[in-house]
Amino acid sequence: MQLNLTIAYRARHRKQEEWQKEDPDHFEWPRVTVQLPVYNELYVVERLIDAVAKLDYPLDKLDIQVLDDGNDESVEVAARKVAYWKSQRLDIEHIRREDRVGFKAGALEYGLGIAKGEFTAIFDADFIPDPQFLRKTMPYFKSGNKIGVVQTRWEHLNEDYSILTRLQAFGLDAHFTIEQLGRNARGHFINFNGTAGVWRNECIKDAGGWQHDTITEDLDLSYRAQLKGWNFVYLEEVGSPAELPAEMNALKNQQFRWTKGAAECAVKNLPSVIKKRGIGLGTKVHAVFHLMNSFIFICVLGSALLSLPILLVKIGTSDYDLMFNLASVFLFSFMVLAYYYWTSRKYRGDSFLTFLRDFPLFLAVSMGMSLHNSIAVIEGYLGRKTPFVRTPKFAISGEGDGSWSDKKYRALKANPLTIIEALLAIYFFGGVVLGIYHQEFGMLPFHIMLFIGFTYVAWLSFKHTRVA
Repeated sequence: MQLNLTIAYRARHRKQEEWQKEDPDHFEWPRVTVQLPVYNELYVVERLIDAVAKLDYPLDKLDIQVLDDGNDESVEVAARKVAYWKSQRLDIEHIRREDRVGFKAGALEYGLGIAKGEFTAIFDADFIPDPQFLRKTMPYFKSGNKIGVVQTRWEHLNEDYSILTRLQAFGLDAHFTIEQLGRNARGHFINFNGTAGVWRNECIKDAGGWQHDTITEDLDLSYRAQLKGWNFVYLEEVGSPAELPAEMNALKNQQFRWTKGAAECAVKNLPSVIKKRGIGLGTKVHAVFHLMNSFIFICVLGSALLSLPILLVKIGTSDYDLMFNLASVFLFSFMVLAYYYWTSRKYRGDSFLTFLRDFPLFLAVSMGMSLHNSIAVIEGYLGRKTPFVRTPKFAISGEGDGSWSDKKYRALKANPLTIIEALLAIYFFGGVVLGIYHQEFGMLPFHIMLFIGFTYVAWLSFKHTRVA
């Protein structure tokens, strides 16, 4: 599937096709509501409101909703900033709900009920939208067309802050280049990424509105909308800068939410996709792989845990040598994965040497996250409900941009699961030792990456807590 998407992405770039849009010079700009769902965002809420207040758009066609579910001092900070911009004659409201029912999805649905616009742009707290964002996106909503969403590409304010943020950017960039544009170019389903995009309000309502029975309300609504016949436009050339989690426990919260939510959406939406008439087989196959994407962590963890017993079998007997030799065909998957990520980095302008530095480390850390994410996926498939856990932001925008060690919202202590991750690091180190001692080098790279990945994840999880 990754190979198919990479080929589609490269073909789209060669043709340099572009979605049809209205001429901005003759476009009748529609009314747009900008929604800013926030919850205890002390360090970034002012930055967000200031950036959105500077959007270049006709003021009589723009209103802003700060959907604030917070319960700490950030509420007063946001209220003061909203009051300032109101005094500058901006149509902006600080909206507070009586309770936090539905978390982000509930806040968006509440705001939609009182929105003044025909369209809704959404930005999470860690984003700093380009002043030209609406000028660049709105012309794609041509009168009478079935475009329901225009999604833009995430950029990274703090990619160079640390190894952790650099590796996150490495993985996300592949999604925001090859996956999104590749699927979109072939007419397959894509997803609204929860932020940095614009919805046609009619599309949201037609698809059943924001629902909170999954914790990835964006993916859920995306599939319900496309099953209703709405089309999505993905704009790779329009970037929206945001802050990456700089702390391992914050990243784990984010990954847990994304992987569990994807599993919940698979349970909820896959039957409808498979049964839906009028959708091509290719689109259905891509949707299955898209919604089941988080299952890969279970596969990685299962393969990792079984790798040592398999190594011991290989050391103990030669009866299965033919089977082990045939298994080398799976090296092709590694080559496809390398091609997929290299294509993403190449179009970003990175050198091949930079790619060679980051690719193995990215794979290792992804493997190190497999236990944590596998539990999230299993919970999602089993329907176990857990609260929406936000990802804290600390207003970090680049290398050397201060410390977050004394800031609020950090984890107080490491998750007990971190101890198991540390034990698994020792387990896979045993695989490294066994492979070297018995001169069985076939699995050695795999065990080295597993050892590095689990060690790194466990070490940072302990290090990035206030009480380690």
